[in-house]
Amino acid sequence: MRSSFFAGSAALLALASFVHAVPQFAASSSSQTSTATRVLVSQAAAATGTTACNNSPLLCNRSYRNITHMGAHNSASLRDSSTDFSTSGNTFYNATVALSAGIRLLQAQVHLENGVLHLCHSSCTLLDSGTLQAWLSAITVWMDANPDEVVTILLVNADDQTAASYGTVFAASGISAYGYTPSSTSAMSTWPTLQTMIAANTRLVTFITNMDYSTAYPYLLPEFTYVFETAFGVTSTDGFNCTLDRPSTQTSSAGAISAGFMGLINHFLDKDVGFGILIPDISNITNTNSPSTTNVAALGRQASDCNREWGEKPTFILTDFFNVGPAIATADLLNGITATGRTSLSTAQLTVTTSVASSGSGSSPFAIAGAIMAFVAIGNIVWL
Repeated sequence: MRSSFFAGSAALLALASFVHAVPQFAASSSSQTSTATRVLVSQAAAATGTTACNNSPLLCNRSYRNITHMGAHNSASLRDSSTDFSTSGNTFYNATVALSAGIRLLQAQVHLENGVLHLCHSSCTLLDSGTLQAWLSAITVWMDANPDEVVTILLVNADDQTAASYGTVFAASGISAYGYTPSSTSAMSTWPTLQTMIAANTRLVTFITNMDYSTAYPYLLPEFTYVFETAFGVTSTDGFNCTLDRPSTQTSSAGAISAGFMGLINHFLDKDVGFGILIPDISNITNTNSPSTTNVAALGRQASDCNREWGEKPTFILTDFFNVGPAIATADLLNGITATGRTSLSTAQLTVTTSVASSGSGSSPFAIAGAIMAFVAIGNIVWL
């Protein structure tokens, strides 16, 4: 009886705290997907110039591997007025706005919800950002309008769905037409240049966790066959390092690089709010995303350290609230470019006071308490 009461209370608190954390997209159907696509694309900037690859002519003839692709962690999980500034949100701006601002790696977490793949972090009860198909459809429209841009998607396969499950959604969204298929089904040191990928119109690289390779969908790549990562879930400002955390098949960063793996830095600071529940530590975000190579916990410092330790710059970086910093300044420094054709975003945090459309803040003690109780009630949570 007590456990039932607790679970019921948790559900009510979760509902009250996250009443505005509604999907960015409606359920999957042709008309609903089209509407969702228009909503997202309307927020994106005009197409970038045709003389640059990923916002710089200098990157056109570089190998995909030899470029640092700046990424948005949990890029579908918004913290803005549409979600009542949910504490589960990791970004102030949606995927197409991020792409127009120069982000070239979009990471998201996928759950199976009522038989449909949804983007949720870390439970669809807490923050459901809509269907994977609607999200991919919006990105497809952006790629249609920006023919000289190579985009990478990294999906956390929280419910261990098959390549066929994802392949069906990728095809329905239209984005599979851009899918890049590597020359090898194992880690490789040699990747094509951006210009080669652009010329072939295979401008989308997709990595998915917890999924076996399928010859039927060769453009859907098991992440840890090609990529290694540093630790995530860091809660201390001195916790960032360049040590290999995953995959378990590799024992060191140096060994992984020697075997052809590309390095990914997880650079987002979390805060433990109790019961082992982590939420983004937005209070330190300005320093966390700083390009400084000397400040403790700064993105620039970890990137510089890994560049030195690994003997090559990280291929991928994931950050929260990418506009603050701005985080992409670190990638530009590593790539040695002055970017062109990007949308300029404010580097300020979005809050209830900076958004006239908001009616309340999801960062309140009540929202956090609701999150804690909901997490305890739900259980079996996957974070990255």
